[in-house]
Amino acid sequence: MKMLSANEVGLPVERDKPILEASESNLIATVLNPACRTLLITAPNAGCGGTTSALTLAQQLAMSSAGRVLLVDASPSPRGLTSLYQLNGSPGLLDLLASDDMPGLLNQCVYPHPDLPFDLLPLGVPHGHGRHLLHEQIPQLFSVLSAGYRFVVIDGEAIYSSSYSLGLAARVDGVILVVRGEETRWEVAQAAVQRLRQANANLLGSIFNARRYYTPKWLYRYL
Repeated sequence: MKMLSANEVGLPVERDKPILEASESNLIATVLNPACRTLLITAPNAGCGGTTSALTLAQQLAMSSAGRVLLVDASPSPRGLTSLYQLNGSPGLLDLLASDDMPGLLNQCVYPHPDLPFDLLPLGVPHGHGRHLLHEQIPQLFSVLSAGYRFVVIDGEAIYSSSYSLGLAARVDGVILVVRGEETRWEVAQAAVQRLRQANANLLGSIFNARRYYTPKWLYRYL
């Protein structure tokens, strides 16, 4: 997985280790920026590895910063974070957005995991609005979450799967777009970038996922 600048979608910077190392210059810049608290991970289409990328970023940030990190599931995918950690039916994001007492409900919705350096906020249970996010409640939610967490990483739906990711993208401090090597077409990635910019999203960069090496990988450092 590779972290790219917003102007270099599709161009590798330097990342192929699966999850643990956090040495990218743009990641360091993010950690050092006190105004960057909420980060949305999204993709042009489903299947690009957004959930894996969100897990990776949350772990990297937890290792790189002194503050606490929260990973939020904002995608109804049956293979998303909520299902992965067997939290289906547990209160979570949707419950907080529908609540009149977010601070009082928060402890019931956040789940620490013994094997992870960050906390989890599952999708939660629909409350009359289906699985749609109540965007007018998002600023209040971020205010509540930011009181206890240095970083809030959000695993969002793909841009072309739902309009809700674009609405959420306009409300977070930064957006990271995930593209999948040899599967995400360049034109699709560029169109997704354009849609994010039209939504006034702050696009921090891109993750180039599942890159294949046709030259031995150790040679790339000399190219």
